[in-house]
Amino acid sequence: MKPFLFCITFMMVCSCKNSEKKVEETKKSSTDISAISAKEFTEFKVLDSKFIDNSKLWESFEKELSDFTEERYNALKPFVLEQDIPTLQQHIQDGKLTYENLTKFYLYRIRAFDRENDLSLNAVISLNPNVISEAKQKDVDFKNKMRKHPIFGMPILLKDNINAVDMPTTSGAVAFQNNNTNDAFIVERLKEQGALILGKANLSEWAYFFCGDCPSGYSAIGGQTLNPYGRKIMDTGGSSSGSGVAVAANFCVAAVGTETSGSILSPASQNSGVGLKPTIGLLSRSGIVPISSTLDTPGPMAKNVTDTAILLDAMLGFDDRDPKSVKRHLENTSYYENNFKVNELKGKRFGVFTTLLEDSLYVRAIEDLKYEGAIIIEIEPEKIELPDFLRLLNLDMKKDFPSYINTSGDSKLAVRSVEDVMAFNKKDSAATMPYGQSLFAGIVADSATDEEFESIKNTLKTNGKLFFDTPFNRENLNGILSINNYHAGFAAVAEYPAITVPMGYTDSGAPKGLTFIGRPWTEAFLLSWAYTYEQASKRRMAPEKYN
Repeated sequence: MKPFLFCITFMMVCSCKNSEKKVEETKKSSTDISAISAKEFTEFKVLDSKFIDNSKLWESFEKELSDFTEERYNALKPFVLEQDIPTLQQHIQDGKLTYENLTKFYLYRIRAFDRENDLSLNAVISLNPNVISEAKQKDVDFKNKMRKHPIFGMPILLKDNINAVDMPTTSGAVAFQNNNTNDAFIVERLKEQGALILGKANLSEWAYFFCGDCPSGYSAIGGQTLNPYGRKIMDTGGSSSGSGVAVAANFCVAAVGTETSGSILSPASQNSGVGLKPTIGLLSRSGIVPISSTLDTPGPMAKNVTDTAILLDAMLGFDDRDPKSVKRHLENTSYYENNFKVNELKGKRFGVFTTLLEDSLYVRAIEDLKYEGAIIIEIEPEKIELPDFLRLLNLDMKKDFPSYINTSGDSKLAVRSVEDVMAFNKKDSAATMPYGQSLFAGIVADSATDEEFESIKNTLKTNGKLFFDTPFNRENLNGILSINNYHAGFAAVAEYPAITVPMGYTDSGAPKGLTFIGRPWTEAFLLSWAYTYEQASKRRMAPEKYN
């Protein structure tokens, strides 16, 4: 949700001066929410976690990792680093790799690179204590021909606002440190398809709807996640920061993030990865700590489009606990089989924003698309605002947060509302909220009638759709091209899908992504366009110090 945070941060900080002004400022419209895609933070109030004991984190693995030597790790590097899922499965088929050794390889890298050293990234917040034994069972199941889906045996990290057994779901917050839960619906689906849940990834606390002026990638539980392409000098993007960083650093095959407004697109692009924000309703949200039941969605994050499609496919399923979950777009659908065999860019019409044509990487990406046969139409951004965007999130979270606790949270949780969390944090503010909790204060201060709330939602959705549908219809476009998460706010309220793919690096080495935005339920097209562009351009490079 990075796109709107910079536009509201000053407003929210100032609003804390008195309660009267707080209410007044909260009710102001927040527009231009996608003007800035990222921000560099060179200094942090907090770097390392005060709540993760690294020795305890690895206690349950000491015996099982004792035979996984540096020599074995180095021998496996060519078979694992930067490889896509079909290649990994082929190596296992050929006997060059096992699911057990693949899992141990990622655990070895996490232990070597993630915490308490000069290259630490603080991307992983917890580990599944049973993952090695589960990987061993996958090797047995594979011999018994039980592999049915490409995700089978693949170690996946989950953003730590997604419920999973054997690990607490903290959302990065001390108040949720012992939130032990059942699996979220999408985690059930992953396990049914044979995926291994490797652990949980750090995130911007409460999915970045908490502190306002804090750096992305910070949480009290997980510490400050750092970008492997520019440790301590480049923004990680948020709020799925740990998921984006872990994918970039080859700590997992792929990861699951969540997005409200830019929270998958931002960290994926900032860490030279692929991230898909699907149409809201394609993937279930039940069992996920919410911001907004109107806008939230999980989505896949990976190093390449192929793995993104496979992970998306593995999470599909109708969930009657989620009122936005759909059936009609799930039947006979596979997002990876036969989807990437032909050039789907040829003859397709894409709108490009004239306001972005000063970006040389964007211009180069457009030329790559033209070479593949795409038709490029220059468009001016529609002069449309998103009034009361912040209020939508305030009003949704005020009701959605207690609902999550009551239906999906640990019954022993001492906090039951946003107000309870704020009171909890004040008991030890230096440890629990070093950057304050101004956005939570805005939630508490805001209120609306049911009619006013419906009006806010309807206006935002109408405006978001107009922003895209006007050029879509006028120019008969198949898709619209953006950069990073620059237009994520409009895609969020319109509930339209988007995918970002690496398009290169700035002169300072910062990654950037080309973002395809489509109409609802066009994920198959988005993936095929992104795949053709990815294969034609091959812009992704692994971070140098983590090879």
